[in-house]
Amino acid sequence: MNLPQPSAGPPPVVIVGAGPVGVTAATLLGQYGVRCLVLDRWGGVYPQPRAVHLDDEIYRVLTRLGIAEQFAAVSRPTRGLQLIDRGHRVFAVLDRAGDHGRHGHPRANMFDQPELEQLMRTNVEDQSTVTVRGNVEVTDIAQVGQSQVRVDFTDRLTGEHESVLATYVLGCDGANSVVRRAIGATMLDLKFEQRWLVIDVSSQVELDQWDGVHQLCDPERAATYMRIGASRYRWEFRLLPGETAASYGSIGALMPLIRPWTEGIDSDQVELVRVAEYNFRAQLADRWRGGNMFLLGDAAHLTPPFVGQGLGAGLRDAMNLSWKVAGVLSRDLPESVLDTYEVERKPHARALIQLARLIGVSMTQGGRAGDVLRKAIAPRLHWVPGLRDRLLDGETPPLCRSDFVERRTLRHPLNGRLCPNALLATGLRYDEVTHGGFVLVTGVPLSPDQQALLADRGTEVLEVSPGSALHSWLADGKATAALVRPDFTVLRAGRDVAALCAAAPVFRRRNDPVPDEASSRKARR
Repeated sequence: MNLPQPSAGPPPVVIVGAGPVGVTAATLLGQYGVRCLVLDRWGGVYPQPRAVHLDDEIYRVLTRLGIAEQFAAVSRPTRGLQLIDRGHRVFAVLDRAGDHGRHGHPRANMFDQPELEQLMRTNVEDQSTVTVRGNVEVTDIAQVGQSQVRVDFTDRLTGEHESVLATYVLGCDGANSVVRRAIGATMLDLKFEQRWLVIDVSSQVELDQWDGVHQLCDPERAATYMRIGASRYRWEFRLLPGETAASYGSIGALMPLIRPWTEGIDSDQVELVRVAEYNFRAQLADRWRGGNMFLLGDAAHLTPPFVGQGLGAGLRDAMNLSWKVAGVLSRDLPESVLDTYEVERKPHARALIQLARLIGVSMTQGGRAGDVLRKAIAPRLHWVPGLRDRLLDGETPPLCRSDFVERRTLRHPLNGRLCPNALLATGLRYDEVTHGGFVLVTGVPLSPDQQALLADRGTEVLEVSPGSALHSWLADGKATAALVRPDFTVLRAGRDVAALCAAAPVFRRRNDPVPDEASSRKARR
């Protein structure tokens, strides 16, 4: 990919919103040398905890950002899920203790969102092409001609009004998105809404609970308990009609709710961090793009929390779109590649929202009849061959066919799926030896001409040996080689290696040599 040269003038990309999704998009674009301006109404990290879970697929995104080790230090792998009845008797357990999946990371990880955001904010400072401005309010966004977008904003401290012209605007500005209004998109209701009370507490006293997620399957007062860190805990309770968060503004008022998990602990040993009311919704924007404006994260989709994929969906958006924007700006990729963003991400987000909706209904509704069914069915799920492993696996759906994902068939089942972050013969993993561009994973040696072709296009070659995990992955997928995109997704896999080499697009990574490059840049960590 031919790198944009440093220059004066407005940045090619303006990102509205400096939450986890916006900062992830900015960091990824910065790694490709793209100049970005990130605008946010807050002066720093929003202090209240919100998201608390991410999976091993999203852990890979954090690795790409360069903060995997720091995240490991502030996160806590969770043991799994147990279902309990209204009498707090366990009737089903999905235990993943000590389990690492195909990507080499714990499959479920708990964390405090402000801590993660601080890691992201500190990390993005390494990107010299990225500027983050806080304490600004975006007031208007409008397409100017076919190739520019005007963003108007006000400095909240000085009252000064400013405007900037950008080639692309990424709307990472949450459920009340200004960018979504500018596009004219609306949120489609996917028929799920519940009012819940979310409680975050800190305690130096060990609660002595099973170290996983507890789902209370009580149709009258469904609840969830999770340990977030060494001394941090979260509860979520479905609110009854007429109740509000104001009814539970103190530890004293909350203790009757959390008492089953805090038996023997005095209220003065528990510090209330936050109590808030949340509406758990299932919604999806009807359009994710308008001209040169795009929606990411909560601006594009809202999911109930029952599968822990709300934040992950937004980071997947950023991972999917960033390399495409970078490639178009460098003129390596056609502008039409940006149309694949919604084509690929929208069905994926919808599938996870529907899964969360289904699980939420099955665990929290149905009255006493639902209780009977849950207790009859859930403990016996492991009897279905392969079902327990599938439930613990957590692999998300493959991407749909697009111009950058070949159609998946029985003969080509790997297309659209993630290439595993498998352990290689060197003792390193896939993500540690690849550098954010296209990769041809091959089980056979390439000819000198094929190697030269791929090198000219910026595609890395990863030859894997028989008996290795990736060689077995290729064989199981009826393939000799696979062309893997910068976001770990298989564009195309098969046995015709020459055709796969020919399918590799031109896309030079940030640390590829570029003719007449003005100056060397710091390599991605």
